[in-house]
Amino acid sequence: MIKTLIQYESYNRQEVHDIFDPNSTFKSGTGTWGLQGILKIPKREKDYVFFVTFGQSQSGHTFEEGITEDGILTWQSQPKQTLHHPQIINFINHNHLINNIYLFLRTSRLNPFTRKAQSFTYLGKVAYVTHDREREQPVYFKWQILDWNIETAQKKLGDITFIEGNENSKLPKSNSSNRLLITDPPEPRRYTQGKGITSREFKGRQVDFAETSKKNRDIGLAGEILVLNCEKQDLINIGRPDLAEQVVHTSVIEGDGAGFDILSFTPNGEPKFIEVKTTTGGKGTPFVMTLNEVAFSEIHVDHYYLYRLYDYNRITNSSELYILEGDISRQRQLLATQFKVY
Repeated sequence: MIKTLIQYESYNRQEVHDIFDPNSTFKSGTGTWGLQGILKIPKREKDYVFFVTFGQSQSGHTFEEGITEDGILTWQSQPKQTLHHPQIINFINHNHLINNIYLFLRTSRLNPFTRKAQSFTYLGKVAYVTHDREREQPVYFKWQILDWNIETAQKKLGDITFIEGNENSKLPKSNSSNRLLITDPPEPRRYTQGKGITSREFKGRQVDFAETSKKNRDIGLAGEILVLNCEKQDLINIGRPDLAEQVVHTSVIEGDGAGFDILSFTPNGEPKFIEVKTTTGGKGTPFVMTLNEVAFSEIHVDHYYLYRLYDYNRITNSSELYILEGDISRQRQLLATQFKVY
């Protein structure tokens, strides 16, 4: 009986083979599924399985791989692969919304107690973050593990040691708490896949991909509450406590679907329909909007405000943000990720 694929469950190579390629013959310790670390899934053009064992060496190269507490995997390709290898080009152009890469990881080859081959833990699918455009043979990548849960991963992997990554979610940037710092919006950019970064920039890169995960929902709510409280305080500070009392956390009272999160007001009493998007990632991190939210910005063009909170710090409950006003579709490129079929 084929084992079901479940995140954070343990699998040996044959069990993974039986899930993704059940019609081929499995040979332990040899062949594609019995030995290799990068496996293309048959009949699926750009879907792969990664088998990763920390501390391994191949062709004289010791792999420098690890995971940050935020679920960023530092990973290397096969030692002979260059930046122009067809498989590497596939990885650089990986789009996690279209294609799948499944990550199976173990912290050592042998179980320290039984001295037998250690099973792999399925950590989930990964999304391309960046690659080092200055190094090859092997090529260095960073991947975000989707729906990352550090507590569960630690429990399953046991002896894993997390490598240093982006510290913004752990250390305050200043002594300020419960603060929003307004910045200019980034320049609009066309959607392109993986351009890569330099070796100097390769360390510590965090991007939020798991838009629907519990962690990101919690961060989203925290961002909304921060904006709500700041809007009220700003109105009080300009002598409009009457308007501050009327500020409403719409998404909590009505639930999702109104097209905005917070009803606030300008100093002269005009309505502000505020949509809040929060990330612990950087200023250029893409974010998701629903069709309803985009349509609402088109209809209420004179009263719509998108507050994009970035570098959100959970310890200090503070963030930087930029604001987009009016019709979002006229200011940013929208990439369709889902379709309703009739």
